Amino acid sequence: MTSADGDGALAAADPAVDSSTALPGLGTLLPPWPGGQLPVGGGDVFVRCTPWTGPVDGGRDGAPRERALYVHGLGGASTNWTDLAALLAVRLEGWALDLPGFGQSTPPPRGRYSIRGHVRAVVDVLEHIRQQPGDAQGQPVHLLGNSLGGLASLLVAARRPDLVGSLTLISPAMPVYRVPPAFSRALLLLLLPGATSLAERRLAGITPEQNVRSMIRMCFGQPDRVPRERVEQAVAEMRARAEQPWADRALAGTMRGLITSYLRVGRANAWRMAGSLQRPALVVWGDRDRLVDPAMAPRLAAAIPDSRLRILEGIGHVAMLEAPEPTARAVLGMLEALPAG
Repeated sequence: MTSADGDGALAAADPAVDSSTALPGLGTLLPPWPGGQLPVGGGDVFVRCTPWTGPVDGGRDGAPRERALYVHGLGGASTNWTDLAALLAVRLEGWALDLPGFGQSTPPPRGRYSIRGHVRAVVDVLEHIRQQPGDAQGQPVHLLGNSLGGLASLLVAARRPDLVGSLTLISPAMPVYRVPPAFSRALLLLLLPGATSLAERRLAGITPEQNVRSMIRMCFGQPDRVPRERVEQAVAEMRARAEQPWADRALAGTMRGLITSYLRVGRANAWRMAGSLQRPALVVWGDRDRLVDPAMAPRLAAAIPDSRLRILEGIGHVAMLEAPEPTARAVLGMLEALPAG
């Protein structure tokens, strides 16, 4: 929990408590979960579904069966959540969406990319999930987001707390006012009119293999430990994405939308919204994150009224990919501490 002291500063957030629940093994390379198109806001997004498995020991009677939505980061896709969703399936039936213009989702109406547009897509999917028949019908959904998806998830939870049961933020792209060393300072040019087209042309000159290798170096704390099979899977996915005529525009346009969102002040600022959250939250950060400064982790956790913090040693920007089991244990630990129902 957090509270203000006499100087107006916020006390440190509670450390996350790991669950001791038995988890399924991840000894083999899991294929992506199946999915399909879902109408949202005048368009469609692709959503993958991970079925609930119940406890590893098979004792399903009376076992919690709740719902979760997973939201990927910039340049990512629903497949980023394959392993974590498999682990959390002992408690959670999961949905993972491709944000508009990413993965297998088509561009948003009129091809305009903004953080508000991604937030609207997440809200639409949450409302769809909540309406599905079953034990958890009508109940709030546990929302998990990474990077850009973490920022969007925080904004959703602040604006629509009725839809959210809990919030897990994995290295969320909170507003910063200096460029991380891993980024080219040329990205700031995206704020200029017409710069998105220039960025598209530059992105088009990068091969899928170069793109994947670069992303692994930036996003993983220990790039050399990424299994060869995972690299090959990512390259195949990147090749398929390169064939989409809107792929580079989606990346450049969303990056511009992310940067411009940082300029919002007052109640629309994400840091202000963090302080208004009404749902329990877990903040997960790798101490080798090269994209979003890990020093922001305790600050964000302290800003959220009901929060827990987990810092993962040796891990980078995508803990759900690089450290799925420790991440799953922290998420389950939070959920198990919530009041029943």
